Amino acid sequence: MPEQPSPEKKFFTDSGIEIKRVYEGHNDFPEPPGEPPFTRGIQPDMYRGKPWTMRQYAGFSTAAESNKRYKYLLSKGTTGLSVAFDLPTQIGYDSNHPLAEGEVGKSGVAIDSLRDMEVLFDGIDLGKVTTSMTINSTAAILLAMYVALARKQGVPLKELSGTIQNDILKEYAARGTYIYPPRPSMRLITDIFDYCGKALPKWNSISVSGYHMREAGCTAVQELAFTLSNGKAYCKAAIDKGLDINVFGRRISFFFNAHNNLFEEVAKFRAARRMWARITQELGATDTRARMLRFHTQTGGSTLTAQDPHNNIVRVTLQALAAVLGGTQSLHTNGFDEALSIPTEHAALLALRTQQIIAHESGVTQTVDPLGGSAFVETLTDEMEEKAWEYIRRIDVMGGSVSAIEQGFIQKEIANAAYKYQEAVQSGEKVVVGLNSYKPEVSPQGEIFRVADNLAKIQAEALQRLRSERSGERVQQSLLALEVAAKVDSNLMPFILDAVEAYATIGEIADVMRKVFGEYK
Repeated sequence: MPEQPSPEKKFFTDSGIEIKRVYEGHNDFPEPPGEPPFTRGIQPDMYRGKPWTMRQYAGFSTAAESNKRYKYLLSKGTTGLSVAFDLPTQIGYDSNHPLAEGEVGKSGVAIDSLRDMEVLFDGIDLGKVTTSMTINSTAAILLAMYVALARKQGVPLKELSGTIQNDILKEYAARGTYIYPPRPSMRLITDIFDYCGKALPKWNSISVSGYHMREAGCTAVQELAFTLSNGKAYCKAAIDKGLDINVFGRRISFFFNAHNNLFEEVAKFRAARRMWARITQELGATDTRARMLRFHTQTGGSTLTAQDPHNNIVRVTLQALAAVLGGTQSLHTNGFDEALSIPTEHAALLALRTQQIIAHESGVTQTVDPLGGSAFVETLTDEMEEKAWEYIRRIDVMGGSVSAIEQGFIQKEIANAAYKYQEAVQSGEKVVVGLNSYKPEVSPQGEIFRVADNLAKIQAEALQRLRSERSGERVQQSLLALEVAAKVDSNLMPFILDAVEAYATIGEIADVMRKVFGEYK
């Protein structure tokens, strides 16, 4: 891995022209980088001192199989892990549950208990990697498993670093992997805020996600507005619980999509930072770090085509470049074959190499906010911001994001935008190369990753062994304590952690809360 540059290092073009840290002189620059409202970036030096974290979202089949992929990616230069969980894990069902049939290990890795988590990270020191987990309704349970594993490894919790997505509002709006109704779900989220603030000072307790709403069809402006409105709702819920925004605000992160319109995406990221700085200030944040919008980006899955999939390499490169030019802190690049299957090792490596080439060969990392000062980019940033504020004001009038979701407003806006986009593609007004224009005579055929068909059987057998080996009495005691705590106003994280360490399964823990909270229909 290349040596990290120091902020004091001088940078030059290939022709020997020195590149300044930052270029000033434009009338529209409200502040230098690293200062509120952070339009130009949250760090004074941005990538001159340290590149973004290069993550590759991965998880499939069993914990053992995913562990092999993680070690492969780490050996090739990935600087952070990002875990994909299968649908049963995401909605709190054990792999042997009837509703899990046909889905075990398909869209991510199957995790039924702490034992699976031990296998997933076998040989990986949690004190030396940052891990992002895309999990929402069962976020508290998976975080507890990660904490329990860190304890077993002897990693001090104050050193544990990573992110739990923990964003339930976008699940109601666009994605669907919810379990409980909105209000108890918000309680779980603020319980995690409170727990992380005390026990995990380096852990990001939420990643407020616009990504999945964009995947469902919303526009860049809607992604910006709905994401920040949801973030505002989480902050208000935490404040209402008595938490200090200057503490929990420092550990809020965001997760955005990057699509093909490079300049619109860059403007979106710049506007997001500026808007979040204002929102948090209005909510009472005085700490500069609590006003920073730090974000992870993933390239657009919905932009990938199964037809002529090698075209996706170009799309992913454009999208990754937009994220970097927009100042992302962390980035995942999709494999070109993801419209067909889970990425092959070849596709995953090529996606990682795309990031590395941008970081080390393109030169775009050598000055802060390289597109800043462009009349087009500055004007577009302003216009994106104003259109997003219009949406946020409408949502505020409805009573905030929770009420807007309960009334179906956000869902309807996303559906309408998706419909308009699909109409434009079908009419040919929107050109998608290889899909409705410039179609190949014969679509290239390549290797497709296939998950084994016997995963449910493997996981069911592992569950049977687990239940025969663990202390059933300890499991039942921990689940009963969790049920009692759920009925009162206790923070549930310590009780969930006790159950996890007793080797209660994800389904058993989630069912206790289903019993108390009910299910969202």
